[in-house]
Amino acid sequence: MPKTRNPEFVTSLQRGLLVLRTFSRENPQLTLSEVAALTSLTPATARRSLHTLEQLGYLGRNGRRFLLRPKVLTIGTGYLNAINAEVVLQPFLEQVANEVGGSSSVTVLDELDIVYIAHASLNRAIRLTAGVGSRYPVYPTSMGRVLLAFQPEAAIDAYFRQVVFQRFTEHTETNERALRRILSEVRSKGYAAIQDELDYGIVSVSVPIFAPSGRPVAAANCSDVTNRLDRDTMIKERLPVLRQAVRRIEGMLAQYPELTNSVTAIGSDYLRLPAVARVGQPAALARDTKRTSASANGKRASAR
Repeated sequence: MPKTRNPEFVTSLQRGLLVLRTFSRENPQLTLSEVAALTSLTPATARRSLHTLEQLGYLGRNGRRFLLRPKVLTIGTGYLNAINAEVVLQPFLEQVANEVGGSSSVTVLDELDIVYIAHASLNRAIRLTAGVGSRYPVYPTSMGRVLLAFQPEAAIDAYFRQVVFQRFTEHTETNERALRRILSEVRSKGYAAIQDELDYGIVSVSVPIFAPSGRPVAAANCSDVTNRLDRDTMIKERLPVLRQAVRRIEGMLAQYPELTNSVTAIGSDYLRLPAVARVGQPAALARDTKRTSASANGKRASAR
């Protein structure tokens, strides 16, 4: 576990959360020794965390094995309720999915991953793999590339220093120089599109979602299977519909700023730096000047 010198940091709470995150689809039930091994905690420390979480109602037991209880959902649903996802995001994603088919999602950055915070789908296969709370690496996803592309250069450099690449298919791009070139193109075009990089048979197009200040706070996508359409068709037919939905979402963020505030508050260090310009705005201007609300609105219009 990373160490901190912050005197307000509660190590026992960190350990408890680490234990909770150990449970997953791959590890639905775990013994004490398995939790200790997976978390690198001592058996005594793991035992105290497990028993505390059990007493609080977040864990249950099946013989010697511990498992999550429904109370855990209060943590995740509390976040979704706080950012008003059902009002700010969900209706517009459902409109996209109903109009063009496939699925539509919104994700935010969390360290080296994207995390789904809203999703609508007419495709059961995609719905099962891209539900709320799902996580995927940034580099092989269109939403990840959109979110990373609009970060400042220092943040992008920090990302590449930390990421460990893995090939998910033979088409997964893992060359840093090539990915940097892709990010530059994404920033210029204002969207990202991929096919068969995260998994075979999946094609998607994504655009950034900007806060009223001009900061990129999330990304939205359209995705489908390649036996229905390819990457070029996705861009031609679904990108315009997606952009219309994102305009409406951006309008809602002015009324409901909780999503913007939460991303600013929980972002990792390499994402806390000021965001770069939207498409069409010189990068130096974004770094060196303070943008007023009026100028931010003008940039949003030109970016579209």
